[in-house]
Amino acid sequence: MDPVIQIRLMRKIYDLGQTQVHALDGVDLDVRKNEYLAVMGPSGSGKSTLMNIIGCLDTPTSGAYHLAGEPVNEMDDDDLAQIRNRQIGFIFQSFNLLPRTTILRNVELPLVYSGLSKDERIEKAATALDRVGLKDRMMHQSNELSGGQRQRVAIARALVNEPSILLADEPTGNLDSHTGQEIMGLFEELYDQGHTLLVVTHEDSIANHARRCVRLRDGLIESDTVIEHSFHHSTL
Repeated sequence: MDPVIQIRLMRKIYDLGQTQVHALDGVDLDVRKNEYLAVMGPSGSGKSTLMNIIGCLDTPTSGAYHLAGEPVNEMDDDDLAQIRNRQIGFIFQSFNLLPRTTILRNVELPLVYSGLSKDERIEKAATALDRVGLKDRMMHQSNELSGGQRQRVAIARALVNEPSILLADEPTGNLDSHTGQEIMGLFEELYDQGHTLLVVTHEDSIANHARRCVRLRDGLIESDTVIEHSFHHSTL
C-alpha cells in the first residue's frame, strides 16, 4: 500500500538576518493509511515545521512531499488551499472556535466552499457532532462549553470534510489530565474507525497512545519506533 504521506530529503531553511536556521535538514518520512503517529522533540527540533509542511501551511525549501499520491511541493497557493480543505483535518491546542456562534455553525464552516447545499452542510455537521458525542449540544454557543467539549467540537470540525489525515498539535495542552485522557480515548476510536492520525506532543503519556513515535532533533529524525500495545489492532 502506498504511503498517504511520503516525504523525501525535506529541508526548510529560515533566513533570520545574517543567520540561517535549518529547521529541517533532510527528512525522509512515510506514513501509511490508518497509522497513528506521535511526533516528539525538544523546542527547536523541527516538529512544528514538519507538521506545518505536512498540513500545507508552509512550504519546504527543497525536497519532495506527496500527499495521497499528489505532489504537494509542486502546487500553487490555490491548490494548497484545496488540499488543506479536502485532505487534512486540523485539531489545535487552542480549539480556534468562533465564540458567539453555535457549535453546529463552527463545524459547518469548512464546508462553505464545498459546493454542498445548506441542508447538506448542516446534515454533515450534525453527523460529525454526533460522532464526538455532542449532538444534543448543537445549538449551544462554543463559549458555553467546557474545554473538553470545545476540543470535541474542534475534532468534529476536523472530521466534517472526511479528510485523509488528522493533524493534532498538542491537542490536550489546554485541558486537565482527566479531560485530556477522554480526548485521547476519542482519538483511539477514530483510529479504530480507520483514520490516519498525526499528533505533535511533548508529553510521553500522550505519545504512548500512538502506535508509532518519531522523535526529531536538530531538524533530523533521531528515532522512529513502534509503540507496543497489549492488544492488536486490525485495519478496517
